[in-house]
Amino acid sequence: MSGFSIALSGLTASSSDLDVTANNIANADTVGFKSSRAEFADVYAAGAANLNSAEAGEGVRLASTAQQFSQGNITTTSSNLDLAISGEGFFTLKDANGLVY
Repeated sequence: MSGFSIALSGLTASSSDLDVTANNIANADTVGFKSSRAEFADVYAAGAANLNSAEAGEGVRLASTAQQFSQGNITTTSSNLDLAISGEGFFTLKDANGLVY
């Protein structure tokens, strides 16, 4: 892979990281919002002569966007319908057919 393509992969990955950061900032004051983190991976190139060998250093890519499930702030509201979980877990709901969501 040419040096230009390697550098371009870095710029693309950096742009993806900025997208994730912008989403976190835009939703910072949203109640119940869980931030995300960009996770990156090396790009490997398999040799044409030997498909079993891989060489690192061919660039970078966004591997995943992982949601962070750390404990947030719990605030008291005046609504009896507002709920919060302290610690680990999710709210489960059951519909009229008994299916759990």
